[in-house]
Amino acid sequence: MALAEVWVAVAFVVFVGIVLYAGAHRSIAAGLDKRGARIAAELEEARRLKEEAQKLVAEFKRKQREAEAEAESIITGAKAEAERLAADAKAKIEDFVTRRTRMAEEKIAQAEHQAIADVRSIAADAAAKASEGLLAAGAVGETGARLVANAISEVKSKLN
Repeated sequence: MALAEVWVAVAFVVFVGIVLYAGAHRSIAAGLDKRGARIAAELEEARRLKEEAQKLVAEFKRKQREAEAEAESIITGAKAEAERLAADAKAKIEDFVTRRTRMAEEKIAQAEHQAIADVRSIAADAAAKASEGLLAAGAVGETGARLVANAISEVKSKLN
């Protein structure tokens, strides 16, 4: 070993002794302890924040599931309501068509009855005039007039 190396080693040992005697190792240790405590506190805070974040994520997932379930129930209810409304509308339309058909059939039946009544009335009038003409030609006087009147009323009553 060279003489310069020995002096460097001696100077180093003297320096370390002075530093130890001055108490620098305590302030270094205190600084390291302080830094370690600060790092531990930061790690604890980070762990606490992580747990809070996990709780929030779990709660948001739960709320999302609830919202999806509620949306599904709303959709199901809306579909059921739409089906019910469609069925009601169909029933109302069928009822409307049935009523309109019945009314049309009644009007047709009334028109038929009226036409039959009109034809009978016209036929009765024609038969009465024809009978009057035939009886007038065959019967003369008061007896003839009475027979014509009776015949006309009888024909009218039978045709109506």
